[in-house]
This record gives sequence, structure tokens and C-alpha cells, in this order.
Amino acid sequence: MMDWSIGPEEQVLWPASVLAGVVMCGAVYETTRQISYRCFKCYDGLSPMQKVEWNNRGFSTFHALVAAAVSFYVVMISGLFSEDVNNSIIIDRKSWLSDSMFGVSIGYFLTDLAMILWYFPSLGGKEFLLHHGLSMYAICLALFSGKAHMYILMVLFTEATTPFVNLRWYLDVAGQKTHRLYLCNGLALFVGWLVARIILFVYFFGHMYFHFDQVKSIFALGFYSIMTVPPTIAVMNVFWFWKISKGMVKTLCKSKALTGNGKTD
Repeated sequence: MMDWSIGPEEQVLWPASVLAGVVMCGAVYETTRQISYRCFKCYDGLSPMQKVEWNNRGFSTFHALVAAAVSFYVVMISGLFSEDVNNSIIIDRKSWLSDSMFGVSIGYFLTDLAMILWYFPSLGGKEFLLHHGLSMYAICLALFSGKAHMYILMVLFTEATTPFVNLRWYLDVAGQKTHRLYLCNGLALFVGWLVARIILFVYFFGHMYFHFDQVKSIFALGFYSIMTVPPTIAVMNVFWFWKISKGMVKTLCKSKALTGNGKTD
């Protein structure tokens, strides 16, 4: 059974971090709107729905940068999950920073999910509902149980690819698909997705395999969740990677054709 005991620190930290995530989304949404209105001429030419999505992708990008940075620090730099630390098994280790990041991410996913449902399907289809639902479920389970924080942080790090996805959309609606930045961003998205959402998941499953004795110690619901949710997200990542690869090849072919025409002229 999962231990639902919540200490006095968690009673304050968890709701405060969730609220901080919601407030962050609202503040960045409004900041994106104000800056875009003043600094980007193309913003005025967007439809009302495109403006909503433009601003929505603003706080999506901000959350992605924060989540990736915090996840990288906690997993790779802080030493919290170092094999040399013998005070507890890795699956049981956590910190106030991982708790806070999970809370902020829950606030973000709740806000984004609310907007997706409100404007459905303009901001995203069923695959986004599935992705956000699985993400919130996994994060909440790790937060409440205090288990598998390392694995959830590794999944959160995959948000590092989101800024490239959003920049691609921004350039598209701004009519800059022929700009060199669009091609460079596409290549960066391809490499970033390969590293953060494909290769990282190979390491993820490898780490689980070599620490399976610890994984088995998790309560039943947590064990079956960690055995099903990450593989489901991994399959979605492979599917999206296939689409990204097709798009990159198409863009490279167009770029090559334009270059060839330019030389001919």
C-alpha cells in the first residue's frame, strides 16, 4: 500500500507549488501577449485563435525551460541520486526541489489542459489530452508517494524539446518557413528529440532493468504504473519522432531545391 502520510512541510509546499505553477502560466501568458503586441508586427495579423495559441506556447516554453533545467540539476549535478550515496535506495530518494518542481508542473499541466479542453481541438487533439493526463497521473503518484522521483525527473527533462517545437510553430504562422532559422530549428528539433526523447528513454529503461530489485519494492499501483506509463509515452515519442523526421526531410529537400534554383538563376 502507498504511504499517504503528509508532513507539515508538504502540506504547505505542495499546494503552494501547484498554485505557483498556475500563476506562472497566467503571468507568462500575459507577458507574452504584451511583448508580442509591442515587438512582433506579425502578431497583429494573427486570428484571435492564433493569438491564444501564440500566448499559450509562451508559457509552455517557459515551463519547459524551467523543468528541463531543474530536472538536469537534481538528477545530474546535485548528487541526490548518486550510486555512491548509501543512505537509502535510489527509488526512495527525493528533495524539496523535486517536490516543488512536480507541484509547479502539475499547475502547468492543469492550466494547459484547461485551455486545451476550452478551445478543443484548436490547441491540441486527443493525443495531447492523453499526454497531459498520463503526465499528471505519474507526477501526482510520485509526489504523493515520494517514490521514483529520479524517473519522473528524467521524463520531465524531455520537455527540453518543447521550445524547438514552439519556435517552429511561431516561424510558421509568422510566414518565415523559408528563413534559414526555420531550417536550423528543424535540425535542432530533430537532434534534441533524438537525444531527449529517444536515447534518454533507452537509458531510462536500462536503469530500471539494472535496478529492478528497487523498482519491485514500490507499492503495487506505483509498480504497475511505472511499468506502463513510461512505455506508453515512449511509443508516443517514437511516433512524433517519425513525423518530425518526415518533416525535416521534406524541409531539407525544399531547401535544396530552392538553393539549386538560385544557382541556376
